[in-house]
Amino acid sequence: MGWKTLDDIALAGKVVLTRVDINVPMEDGRVTDTTRIDKIAPTVEDIIARGGKVVLLAHFDRPKGKVVPEMSLGRIAPALEASLGRKVVFSPESTGAAAKAAIAEAGPHDVVLLENSRFHPGEEKNDPDLAAAFAALGDIYVNDAFSAAHRAHASTEGVARLLPHAAGRLMEAELKALDAALGKPARPVMAVVGGAKVSTKLDLLGNLVAKVDHLAIGGGMANTFLVAQGVNVGKSLAERDMAETAREILKKAEAAGCRIHLPVDVVVAQEFRAGAASRIVPVSACPDDAMILDAGPETVAGLRAVMGQCATLIWNGPLGAFEIAPFDAATVAAAREAARLTQAGQLISVAGGGDTVAALNQAGAAQDFTFISTAGGAFLEWMEGKELPGVAALLA
Repeated sequence: MGWKTLDDIALAGKVVLTRVDINVPMEDGRVTDTTRIDKIAPTVEDIIARGGKVVLLAHFDRPKGKVVPEMSLGRIAPALEASLGRKVVFSPESTGAAAKAAIAEAGPHDVVLLENSRFHPGEEKNDPDLAAAFAALGDIYVNDAFSAAHRAHASTEGVARLLPHAAGRLMEAELKALDAALGKPARPVMAVVGGAKVSTKLDLLGNLVAKVDHLAIGGGMANTFLVAQGVNVGKSLAERDMAETAREILKKAEAAGCRIHLPVDVVVAQEFRAGAASRIVPVSACPDDAMILDAGPETVAGLRAVMGQCATLIWNGPLGAFEIAPFDAATVAAAREAARLTQAGQLISVAGGGDTVAALNQAGAAQDFTFISTAGGAFLEWMEGKELPGVAALLA
């Protein structure tokens, strides 16, 4: 693919500046979910096994270029130590003498954690002087933060231009999975796209109809497409002012040979709350005083049949209001079918996006997908066909 991995670069005796995403949730000073920390372990272990010294470069929260004590990465250090099973040497600075001293102090099997890169006002501006200051700390740059790769920041793009560089194991896995899904996919390819608004996913839909064979649209987005076709959706969430745009996407899909799949039956209720009375009706029979909250069983059966004919599946967004039962039924049933086909070796399945991961976990299907991306914005921009600066820099 044009980028190097850890296998392609000599690490012995080198200080390896490693960009990671450990922007984890915290509550009462304690990390509540170590998933992102756990995922960097293979890269850390591989670098150390190959004789390199690991220096972690990362951001935390949004300090907007100012030092905000409660956003210090020092608060993450204990969880990092526990997850990696290694001593973590924390530097209260991410550049300069203090950072160099922490690196010198660390033993060959220790991990150095630099302070929040976003404490510098030049980080999000991709300031070349800050990039040079980061680069001065190491011999090699490794980017293992795909989730931050859509940002042209000093720690993701600028420093990569200044040092020999490679993708870490997590970045490598993301890029390989995404290339298998849209770059050079096994066909036919199906995409499932859900969510509330068409307006937030215009670029995504426009890119997908030119690249996939089947596009299933769910959630509130589907209601907008139904409105565009003259279907009454009652009180449902829909962007009625986007109807013409939806019709343009349908035309583009037809011209590209991409088949759009919209609900043929729906689950309706008069209000969105747990325990609300609901019923299944044909998509053309939504009452004026009701709202569509999920796709119906006939729609799900159709989607499952299409999945069975496809070789690759890309998933972003739920098919209904999955947060409250029974309006999670379509998402759960479709997700479990995708998982079954993947386990049977019949389907390559790649999914990403915050709501998507939550929905697939709720369905108990996430562990059986080929690859689940934890990168929100970067995954979405990749699906939109946009160049990701942090990835492009690894190709230079």
